[in-house]
Amino acid sequence: MRAMVYQEYGPPEVLRAAELPEPAPSGDQVLIRVHATTVTSAETGMRQGLPRWGRIIIGPFKPRRGVRVLGLEFAGEVVTTGPAAQRYRPGDRVFGFTGFALGANAEYLCLSERASMTTIPNRVTYAEAAASVDGFTTAWHFLRRVATVEPGQKVLVIGASGSIGTYAVQIAAQSGAVVHGVCSGRNAALVTSLGAARVFDHTSEDFTVSGERYDVVFDTVTRSSYRRCRPVLARKGVYLPTTGLANTALEAVTALTRGRRVRTGMSVRKHAALAELRDLLAADRLRVVIDRSYPLLDLVEAHRYVGTGRKTGNVVITVGVVSSTP
Repeated sequence: MRAMVYQEYGPPEVLRAAELPEPAPSGDQVLIRVHATTVTSAETGMRQGLPRWGRIIIGPFKPRRGVRVLGLEFAGEVVTTGPAAQRYRPGDRVFGFTGFALGANAEYLCLSERASMTTIPNRVTYAEAAASVDGFTTAWHFLRRVATVEPGQKVLVIGASGSIGTYAVQIAAQSGAVVHGVCSGRNAALVTSLGAARVFDHTSEDFTVSGERYDVVFDTVTRSSYRRCRPVLARKGVYLPTTGLANTALEAVTALTRGRRVRTGMSVRKHAALAELRDLLAADRLRVVIDRSYPLLDLVEAHRYVGTGRKTGNVVITVGVVSSTP
């Protein structure tokens, strides 16, 4: 099968096309013919071996043999199943999250049927399905499980036009919260259309001096900090960063107080979030924002674009398409 692999950390050019053996499902595994995957900011970091502490998982000096094919989100079709698999059948359209196994930047993917995946609703394309997984489930985890956003609360989403941010705005708005967003001015109309009542253009406005106070500040890109956001947090407000070891330490420190707090964590097992995601997609109640689409063989260009930090929503990779036109 065709796959894109990397054997060393570095710039996008370390990714190269390779022919690998097609995996064979065993036990409760299913073999999936991948039709679409994505490039996330997290994967551009993995490609570079960043953050450094992440090398504990991926490999200290170069990526470990089992994680040399990137790809966290996938959408495809079940081809065959292992002898113990019962949940899915050949022909089922499925989408989900590979987790630490990675591997979706390839024509075929083998996963346990107990992995974070579910069936794709009718009328939802493979590209839309793949582009909805990690952004939505991460936003869902932080806003529904960590902060438990309630009707009437005020929520600020930093990075509101990104993959996680576009879903965070929608989830918070659908929860009955008053949502404000921070993004570039060129994406202000998009973020407003997703449910934001106010949008700060980070190139010309400073949300920290706006006079607003928020019950939740969700920093989807971790470009701010608890120190900077503390003045805009309500007395018992919560700052939610998606990454950073320093924020883990701050979570422990602020947990000792009765006031403003830092809450963080990881969203790895996504079954509950995927169930709600599937329902929202089936009911056409969720907008999937796709910036660009590249064929698998143009993965280097896709990584280069995501690395600019200027993508809006999601960047999709179509598998099996050889055209070089994004």
